Amino acid sequence: MAHTQERRISGLTILIDRTVCIGSGNCVRLAPEVFELDETGLIAFRDGVPEIEPKRLVEACRVCPVDALQAVDAGGRQLAP
Repeated sequence: MAHTQERRISGLTILIDRTVCIGSGNCVRLAPEVFELDETGLIAFRDGVPEIEPKRLVEACRVCPVDALQAVDAGGRQLAP
Protein backbone atom coordinates (compact mmCIF):
# COMPACT_ATOMS: atom_id res chain seq x y z
CA MET A 1 0.00 0.00 0.00
CA ALA A 2 1.21 3.53 -0.74
CA HIS A 3 2.80 5.57 2.03
CA THR A 4 0.43 8.44 1.27
CA GLN A 5 -3.20 8.33 0.25
CA GLU A 6 -5.54 11.08 -0.89
CA ARG A 7 -9.31 11.19 -1.39
CA ARG A 8 -11.95 13.81 -2.05
CA ILE A 9 -14.75 13.36 0.51
CA SER A 10 -17.66 15.70 1.26
CA GLY A 11 -16.00 18.60 -0.56
CA LEU A 12 -12.69 18.18 1.28
CA THR A 13 -9.40 16.65 0.22
CA ILE A 14 -8.20 14.24 2.90
CA LEU A 15 -4.59 13.12 2.93
CA ILE A 16 -3.13 10.24 4.93
CA ASP A 17 0.62 10.04 5.62
CA ARG A 18 1.14 6.43 6.63
CA THR A 19 4.84 7.04 7.30
CA VAL A 20 3.97 8.90 10.53
CA CYS A 21 0.80 7.01 11.54
CA ILE A 22 1.08 5.20 14.88
CA GLY A 23 -2.31 3.47 14.66
CA SER A 24 -3.94 5.29 17.59
CA GLY A 25 -7.37 4.82 16.00
CA ASN A 26 -8.70 8.21 17.13
CA CYS A 27 -9.80 9.03 13.59
CA VAL A 28 -11.53 5.66 13.26
CA ARG A 29 -13.56 6.34 16.41
CA LEU A 30 -14.79 9.68 15.01
CA ALA A 31 -15.34 8.65 11.39
CA PRO A 32 -15.53 4.84 11.15
CA GLU A 33 -17.28 5.03 7.79
CA VAL A 34 -14.22 6.77 6.31
CA PHE A 35 -11.16 5.33 8.10
CA GLU A 36 -10.00 1.90 9.19
CA LEU A 37 -6.85 0.35 10.58
CA ASP A 38 -5.48 -2.07 8.01
CA GLU A 39 -3.75 -5.40 8.57
CA THR A 40 -0.52 -3.57 9.48
CA GLY A 41 -2.28 -1.47 12.13
CA LEU A 42 -2.01 1.76 10.11
CA ILE A 43 -4.75 4.08 8.94
CA ALA A 44 -6.32 3.66 5.51
CA PHE A 45 -9.45 4.77 3.71
CA ARG A 46 -12.36 2.36 3.65
CA ASP A 47 -13.70 1.29 0.28
CA GLY A 48 -16.86 3.04 -0.87
CA VAL A 49 -16.63 5.99 1.50
CA PRO A 50 -19.97 7.84 1.80
CA GLU A 51 -20.44 11.59 2.10
CA ILE A 52 -20.30 12.64 5.76
CA GLU A 53 -20.55 15.90 7.67
CA PRO A 54 -17.39 17.86 6.76
CA LYS A 55 -17.05 19.22 10.31
CA ARG A 56 -16.81 15.68 11.71
CA LEU A 57 -14.31 14.71 9.03
CA VAL A 58 -12.08 17.69 9.90
CA GLU A 59 -12.32 16.80 13.60
CA ALA A 60 -11.31 13.21 12.83
CA CYS A 61 -8.18 14.61 11.17
CA ARG A 62 -7.47 17.00 14.04
CA VAL A 63 -7.48 14.29 16.72
CA CYS A 64 -4.52 12.45 15.20
CA PRO A 65 -1.73 12.70 17.81
CA VAL A 66 1.01 12.65 15.14
CA ASP A 67 -0.66 14.76 12.41
CA ALA A 68 -0.82 11.87 9.95
CA LEU A 69 -4.06 13.28 8.50
CA GLN A 70 -4.72 16.53 6.67
CA ALA A 71 -8.00 18.10 5.62
CA VAL A 72 -7.93 20.74 2.88
CA ASP A 73 -10.95 22.67 1.64
CA ALA A 74 -11.85 23.33 -2.01
CA GLY A 75 -9.94 26.63 -1.93
CA GLY A 76 -6.73 24.92 -0.83
CA ARG A 77 -6.92 26.09 2.79
CA GLN A 78 -5.63 23.53 5.28
CA LEU A 79 -8.27 22.91 7.95
CA ALA A 80 -6.45 20.21 9.92
CA PRO A 81 -4.11 19.64 11.56
